[in-house]
Amino acid sequence: MNQKKLLLVEDDLNLGIVLKDFLEMEGFIVTHCNDGRSGLEAFLNDTFHLAILDVMLPFIDGFTLAEKIRKQDKKIPLIFLTAKSMKEDKIRGFKTGGDDYITKPFSTEELILRINAVLRRTEDFITDTNKTTVFNFGEFEFDSNEQILSHNGNKRQLTKRESDVLRMLCTYKNKLLKREIALKEIWGENDYFMGRSMDVYITKLRKMLKDDPKVTIVNVHNAGFKLMVEV
Repeated sequence: MNQKKLLLVEDDLNLGIVLKDFLEMEGFIVTHCNDGRSGLEAFLNDTFHLAILDVMLPFIDGFTLAEKIRKQDKKIPLIFLTAKSMKEDKIRGFKTGGDDYITKPFSTEELILRINAVLRRTEDFITDTNKTTVFNFGEFEFDSNEQILSHNGNKRQLTKRESDVLRMLCTYKNKLLKREIALKEIWGENDYFMGRSMDVYITKLRKMLKDDPKVTIVNVHNAGFKLMVEV
């Protein structure tokens, strides 16, 4: 069996031990670190399928750690653990490239369900990407495998989340991409916080695509978005 390797960065020693033992019982290989600095070191010295990061960490906080991880690996799924419930923290987590966000206290059953859901979505994206890797629309070329958007010879490296959203828009080119479908496929859940996060990425992509006036992302009120490409 191909076991998945998880990086768990949690400074609460007791919670970290409990989670590590539980996840290993579920068949994962788990590396547990007590602070952000050791978590980054572990990440740089090994390969992981998913990282679980507490937000409040010594030396390097979880959001900063996520940014450093994303610079090394744009595709690894990230799940944040936090005692905070403020919507600003959730939004920051998703802006950082997080794939999910769990507020303490939580059950181990909830954690395993979320881990499996994130891994399944990631594998689905890999499968879909292998089918169609390059999209051409207007003056743009988008390599979803490499996460690179090209325009007149200029290449822009996209983040994992930017790439995921653009890939779905390209798949539905000139058709309605329903909001709930995008949220379920990319964020795994359709709620207010994920919706706010998606709106942020749509705004980012609009700015990237403004160099070709024939390409626009249109809001369809209370329905979703369309990547419109004039012929």
